Amino acid sequence: MKKILDEIKIKAKALQKTIVLCEGEDSRVVKAAADATKEGVAKIVLLGNEAEIKAKNPEIDLTGVTIVNPLTSAQLPAYNAKLCELRASKGMTPDQAAKLLADGTYFGAMMLKMGDVDGLVSGACHSTANTLRPGLQIIKTAKGVSSVSSFNLMICPPQGNPYCPDGLVVFADCGLNPTYTSEGLADCALATANSAKAIAGIDPKVAMLSFSTKGSAKHDNVSLVAEAVKIAKEKAPDLKLDGELQFDAAIVPSVAALKAPDSPVAGQANVFVFPELQSANIGYKIAERLGGFMAVGPICQGFAKPMNDLSRGCKPEDIVAAVAITALQTQL
Repeated sequence: MKKILDEIKIKAKALQKTIVLCEGEDSRVVKAAADATKEGVAKIVLLGNEAEIKAKNPEIDLTGVTIVNPLTSAQLPAYNAKLCELRASKGMTPDQAAKLLADGTYFGAMMLKMGDVDGLVSGACHSTANTLRPGLQIIKTAKGVSSVSSFNLMICPPQGNPYCPDGLVVFADCGLNPTYTSEGLADCALATANSAKAIAGIDPKVAMLSFSTKGSAKHDNVSLVAEAVKIAKEKAPDLKLDGELQFDAAIVPSVAALKAPDSPVAGQANVFVFPELQSANIGYKIAERLGGFMAVGPICQGFAKPMNDLSRGCKPEDIVAAVAITALQTQL
């Protein structure tokens, strides 16, 4: 497990990107800022009142960390004007913009929008909605992407797993979208394949999961996945992607030989796209709790610039991992 995360950090170090951590009021985030800087994973901007941060965390060495106070920053006028421009259709006034920019995640999103940082990480002490709302309003989705989605890196336990030759697999969408259209599911699959290659360093073989394999069952939910497969193949004809597939047909060669003998993916998939959030969230937690996999994420994808949400139960090392992954997402 540690080896894979170390490899991700090494790749992030080579990029030397600047990542903003928006929650300087949280000691875990402060510790992560110090650790990420010490390890050289990225250049860190920490948001908050410098005097308060240092007084609250006297034992943490913040040498090399840039601390910016959203309430007193010299960039506030420029950010305010840009935010009013971006939200003009909603009638945004300078006073309204000023109130939003007092929030660290909104301020951080404006830093990212204006190119003052390369990526953003937040959510240690705020809800997912608090992190995603400024992302959707300010950063917006990438060109050609219909919706933001998420994925989890599922790292194999130390004893290994016969169906996990790369040492990890990728699950999507475990954290964001309760339901999907076929087009949205296809976009999620393509984004996850790109993420798997750039971040996990694997050759993606994407299985679009269902309770049916190649028409073995008839239902609107199956048709949605089958249509998503068609759309994804049209958009990325060279990608190794197939479906609809049951999980056993996707990962077990002997089952694949029976259920989907002509599939280029069945029996060897390493990227699994679930049809909706309910099954994905259940699936990753089963793998984590019963299978001993380490779940890293959910990691956001589909934004025009990289930004990620943390679990409120995160530890400093989880935040450092998120910083490294966010840095690698700048290459997508």
